[in-house]
Amino acid sequence: MFLRPGTLDEALQTLAHTPATILAGGTDLFPATPGSQLKGPVLDISAIVELKGIHVTPDFFHIGARTTWSELLAFPLPRGFDGLRAAAREIGSIQIQNQGTVAGNICNASPAADGAAALMALDAEVSLASNKSIRSLPLANFIQGNRKTARQSDEILTSIRVPRRWQNSASSFLKLGARRYLVISIVMVAANLLFDDSGRVQEAAVCVGSCSAKALRLSELERALVALPVDAIAHIPHSGHFASLAPIDDIRATAEYRQEAAQTLVRRALADCAGKAH
Repeated sequence: MFLRPGTLDEALQTLAHTPATILAGGTDLFPATPGSQLKGPVLDISAIVELKGIHVTPDFFHIGARTTWSELLAFPLPRGFDGLRAAAREIGSIQIQNQGTVAGNICNASPAADGAAALMALDAEVSLASNKSIRSLPLANFIQGNRKTARQSDEILTSIRVPRRWQNSASSFLKLGARRYLVISIVMVAANLLFDDSGRVQEAAVCVGSCSAKALRLSELERALVALPVDAIAHIPHSGHFASLAPIDDIRATAEYRQEAAQTLVRRALADCAGKAH
């Protein structure tokens, strides 16, 4: 059964009675489908106009669930989104960026999802709607592990919102892969730093992807960065700040290599942010 509602209300009413696989851009769903045949009901949300686009309110930037990565790149976001824009350019080919959605990248919940790490480093939250209620939760809590999210079967992720306090942050995203383009990450790092008027770190967000079952914020490192001057930022990370990571051995890299690479990329990302402090 293939369903293509025209409004969000229609979609939520359908999900309340018929659990279904949600289809947006399809760039993650179809390649992961055995035998190229989807099983069970499919709910195609590609006709729901209200889930598309980016708008700004006094407190948040709101990214509609159906917004594609190309649309995000075309929108005039402030410099605090530089890391997210860099991640968007790393998500597959131009064709994938034209079709794949921001929410789809999150809901797929791959540990190597480039968009997830960049959004977590912006304190992104997600909005989930059902026929009964609407709820919001931090993206870090929404993604629960490899291919696991907190979405209930009757819910649709309708938007992602980013607090506006990050809009003027120094932002960076770095990715390590086996080649330059069209590659799954071995390690990725997203960092956002807010500076006070004296040039010291006021708030820090550092997230590492592909080194655990989901992208992780390095909270101990973030606390250590607060109040540091610009010239000390890139020198502060030490091995203890990376203890929460749990990289694995796979075809792309060993766990040991990932652990070392994560530390190197974090230092480079912080140095990049330091260079954008003024």
